[in-house]
Amino acid sequence: MTDLDLVLMTRDHDSVDSVAQQAVRAENHGFSHVTMGETTGWNILPVLTVIAERTEDIGITDDVLSPYSRAPTVVGQSALTMHDVTDGRFRLGLGTSSPAIAEGWHAQSFDRPLRRLRETIDVIREVYAGGDVDYDGEIFDVGGLSYEGTVPDDPPAVDVAALGPKAAELAGRFADGWIPQLFTHDGLADRMADLHRGAELGDRDPSALRVSPIVRCYASEDRERARSTVRQMVAFLLGAYGPFYGDSVAEQGYEAEVEEIRGAWEERDTAAMAEALPDELLDAVAAAGTPDEVRERVEQFAAVDGVSAVRVGFASGMTQEAKETTLDALGELTG
Repeated sequence: MTDLDLVLMTRDHDSVDSVAQQAVRAENHGFSHVTMGETTGWNILPVLTVIAERTEDIGITDDVLSPYSRAPTVVGQSALTMHDVTDGRFRLGLGTSSPAIAEGWHAQSFDRPLRRLRETIDVIREVYAGGDVDYDGEIFDVGGLSYEGTVPDDPPAVDVAALGPKAAELAGRFADGWIPQLFTHDGLADRMADLHRGAELGDRDPSALRVSPIVRCYASEDRERARSTVRQMVAFLLGAYGPFYGDSVAEQGYEAEVEEIRGAWEERDTAAMAEALPDELLDAVAAAGTPDEVRERVEQFAAVDGVSAVRVGFASGMTQEAKETTLDALGELTG
């Protein structure tokens, strides 16, 4: 049995009801958690509240909140509220976000992102502790007030989405879980060493960390369509979606491929971007093909030492029928 989470692609839904229905499908297929991201679309916390009301057992998390989007006390306050709304099923996800979102949407300077993330976690822990928050950091100076609600004995776990070695070390040292994306099996194992080093620095048990890599999945008997769709999305993430994913994959041994994909993006040639992404790289970071192939690749990710669950992400351009076929295929792993 493999623990699977489902990443809900909010931009593929025109109503909160539609998103909630997808979450119910994930629960019916035996998925462990559902999660969804927040950029410039819906505020995801109300949407997650609707999902909580429509489901019974599945875990609920966010993928992920930016520390530039809310004061750290408000993030802690929101997490405790979601704990109550979900009857304890909520995990809080944080990440450094990107310059485009921090500056273009939240009107914040993308300055010292790792320090801001670390201090955000510190303040959240103080909110969780009850009593007055008293924190004097390099970025945040907060104090004098406390959370007015009842603080539970088991407040929401804090997960960190991270790519680089220092960020993974931070996750191991201060958070409860790590959410990587676009890692090969070898790259994931290598970065796990940074995560575990952080846990040791924080005098924490590395095996207690929930590691849940995001893997883009598309299972179909139309193998080439599945692979073409996922190839286009992975190429876009590497070449056009900011520098971080491309830099990370380049450091995992694919520097020439990432450079070619980025060159094609400079010409806004999305077809050339996809053509520049070889089968070897596609299969190393994603799971696209027949149902049997997708199950096999997801199981390979799940088998990496230290991985707790695989977060199944879809690809842009998939129909609802294709998503349901993929859910059906992967649901066999959860039983």
